[in-house]
Amino acid sequence: MNTTLLIMAAGIGSRFGTGIKQLEPVDEAGHIIMDYSIHDAIEAGFNHVVFIIRKDIEKEFKEVIGDRIASICSSHDVTVDYVFQDINDIPGELPEGRTKPWGTGQAVLAAKDVIKTPFIVINADDYYGKEGFKAVHEYLVNGGKSCMAGFVLKNTLSDNGGVTRGICKMDEDNNLTEVVETKNIVKTADDGAEADGVAVDVNSLVSMNMWGLTPDFLDVLEDGFKEFFEKEVQRNPQKAEYLIPIFIGELLEQGKMSVKVLKTNDTWYGMTYHEDVAAVKGSFKEMLENGVYKADLFADL
Repeated sequence: MNTTLLIMAAGIGSRFGTGIKQLEPVDEAGHIIMDYSIHDAIEAGFNHVVFIIRKDIEKEFKEVIGDRIASICSSHDVTVDYVFQDINDIPGELPEGRTKPWGTGQAVLAAKDVIKTPFIVINADDYYGKEGFKAVHEYLVNGGKSCMAGFVLKNTLSDNGGVTRGICKMDEDNNLTEVVETKNIVKTADDGAEADGVAVDVNSLVSMNMWGLTPDFLDVLEDGFKEFFEKEVQRNPQKAEYLIPIFIGELLEQGKMSVKVLKTNDTWYGMTYHEDVAAVKGSFKEMLENGVYKADLFADL
């Protein structure tokens, strides 16, 4: 079965060069986090890569990332497409003065015309590990409709400050019932975690925006965007955002969707704080030394 990797990369800065965290090399060969995600997705069986970017960064994106990835993908029978998130691509008029992007829901909708297969959605600048890609791919090719990789909270925390995480509530069959956004989660001295002084279970599963979905969902997402535009944008024209986790949460609450949570024990890496960069690079160095990856990253596919 054909399956698609959908990468949300529209948030990459328009000026390429130093200081853009998505483009920070994490190994000596100059690979960025996105390279590792693409590697892991292809290894798991995904054979179509779609980049969601902005039109104004297309040339630079292809020069820095896209052309290299396209060359690698073509040698592994993997196709590549680009779609563009545009603030004007909306079911109504752009509110005067609005410059803020519309969020992940609108980003995914930008890919509606090129996605014809089950797909996985990820952030461009997050490292998810191999296990999540394999679990989501297996679930989708075996007929599953909607799923989410659930990361163990302690594997997603930063040593350098508080983070916001969506803590998952599930039923006895591991179906998602609710995602509780919890802010300012910090590590404690006893290997625990707390949020604003309240203890949080470090073994809780959390959402890191790694969703497995089908093309049918895009129709529902599109209808939801129209409704969002009629209601939320009227209330808050400058800041309202259409976010995938919020929308899925609403569908769960209304009993209109079922999402299976697939536990992954891999460590998630991201560069929330500038100080995280050194730790992330150290982690990739360790994975390369332990043979999790080869220095010539795509040679083993």
